[in-house]
Order: sequence, then C-alpha cells, then structure tokens
Amino acid sequence: MIRRFGAPVLRGQSYSLRAGAYAVLLLGNRVLLTHQNAPQPEFQLPGGGIDAGESALRALRREVFEETGWGIAAPRRIGAFRRFAYMPEYDRWAEKLCTIYLARPTRRLGLPSEPGHRAVWMGAAEAAEALANEGDRHFLLRALAAR
Repeated sequence: MIRRFGAPVLRGQSYSLRAGAYAVLLLGNRVLLTHQNAPQPEFQLPGGGIDAGESALRALRREVFEETGWGIAAPRRIGAFRRFAYMPEYDRWAEKLCTIYLARPTRRLGLPSEPGHRAVWMGAAEAAEALANEGDRHFLLRALAAR
C-alpha cells in the first residue's frame, strides 16, 4: 500500500487520479526547491503531472526545468505517496500519486518557464522546514538520512 499524506479523503467527493513525478535535488548540503506564488505561496519539491503519453522520467526532467530552469542527471526512484487535494488551476479534486526521485542537479539552463515559479537553494535543514507538503518533507528527510 502507498502511504498517504495530507488531508483526509472527503466523504462523497469524487477524485480523479493524477500521477506526478517529483525530485529531491541535493548538491552538497543544499537542496534545490521551487517556490510557487499561487494559488498560495509555498515551497515544493520540483516536479508535477505526467502528461498523457509521457514517461515519468521525461515528465520529471520537463517539470524540473519548467519550475527551476535546471537540468538533472541520474534520477533514481526512492518512493511514492498519495495525497487528496483540490487543484484550483484545473478546477478539480485529485488523488495525486506522487513518485519521488533522487537526482543530481547538473547546471542551470535558464530561468523557470512556468509562471509564478522560482528556483531557491536552501540548506537541508531549512528546506525540510520550508516544504509545504508533508510527503515532500518525508522524502527529503529520508534522502538526507540515507547519505
């Protein structure tokens, strides 16, 4: 069974499945996060939804670039979690199936192309505190403990 983080399932609410790929990006004792301005300002692991016909790794590379402007290398799956949430940008309720990868940031290729996102480097402890999502925090801490 895949662990669930976040708000409980709302009785009577139907959810559509939304698979996504997200990255823990470590460089020394620093972590590359994305800061999203809307619908509410928050720090997140870079990543996002897997589009139809797209592989998880292709989506991961695309989303990391769109949200941070960075390229990545050597992605390795470290786990997955579920969360149930309203997605205002799509006006739908989703069961988000979040697959988490550990990857190495390679170099900055440009500015984030996704509106409202910016790349932020933080110390590992600060990043764990800043993450808005319990599942993201869990996998960041797990990756840090495994080093």
